[in-house]
Amino acid sequence: MHSFAALTHSRKFLAAVTAAVIALALASPSHAADETDAPKDGAKGATVTVLKAAKFCFPAIVEASGIIIPREETMVRPDRPLLRVAEILAEPGDTVTAGQNLARLTPPEGGNVMVQAPVAGLISASTAVIGALASPRGEALFSIIARSEFDLVGMVPTQYISKLAVNQTARVRIVGAGEVEGKVRRVSATVEPNSQLGQVFVAITTNRRLLVNSSGRALITTGKSCAVAVPLSAVLYGTAGTVVQVVRRARVETKRVELGLIYGAQVEIKEGVAEGDIVVARAGALLREGDQVRPIMAAAEGN
Repeated sequence: MHSFAALTHSRKFLAAVTAAVIALALASPSHAADETDAPKDGAKGATVTVLKAAKFCFPAIVEASGIIIPREETMVRPDRPLLRVAEILAEPGDTVTAGQNLARLTPPEGGNVMVQAPVAGLISASTAVIGALASPRGEALFSIIARSEFDLVGMVPTQYISKLAVNQTARVRIVGAGEVEGKVRRVSATVEPNSQLGQVFVAITTNRRLLVNSSGRALITTGKSCAVAVPLSAVLYGTAGTVVQVVRRARVETKRVELGLIYGAQVEIKEGVAEGDIVVARAGALLREGDQVRPIMAAAEGN
């Protein structure tokens, strides 16, 4: 009798516990559903780094290709005839000062006549040979590039000549010497009729040793243009044309764009993307139109 009562009591206890659990579950169904759905919605899509398309000022550049020439070259000769070279005191490649002795000559009557540098600069060539005759009307004993100053004489298509002006700055890339600073010194008033190219003289500022007739290219800044820009890494080139991937409402939209100026890592967007649009920083073929993504703003937008 006692054991039957205990069993009955145990069954009643289990039934009460079960009822309480069911009641608790039924009391908050919406909360349980929210807890299940929220992580799934937030976790959809690949994580992509994005940035805002922003205004960037591009320098307007005109390119001029040509060669390096002395800006001013001085020929050195003796001031009297019938002199013979007795000693050579300077060689091509030497940098000399104004008044420095370059050679010692001897006249027929004996004694010495010193040939001196009329200007400071770089000796570019010499014909002096010991024992040879020298005269005011003969071949120059020395050629000096005055003040060691050089120009790049470059050729520019006719349509760009009007954009050039004296004192515009330039970056000059010279074969064998790297990149140096320059400034437009003179712009030709005419063009070559067959090629339709005009000359521009760019003064070069550098302490480096330059070689006459080396080839070079001047990038002359003629102004600037401010427009919407994105990094080059955001642009895709394919059969569909040139596109940029924009993120709107966490989904990818592919926008065909028209590109303009390029400077450094930035490219001008003439059409297709507006200022403030959220752009995939590194566009890739794995992202497709309509894909859901989780955008993360780049720490540095590069503009």
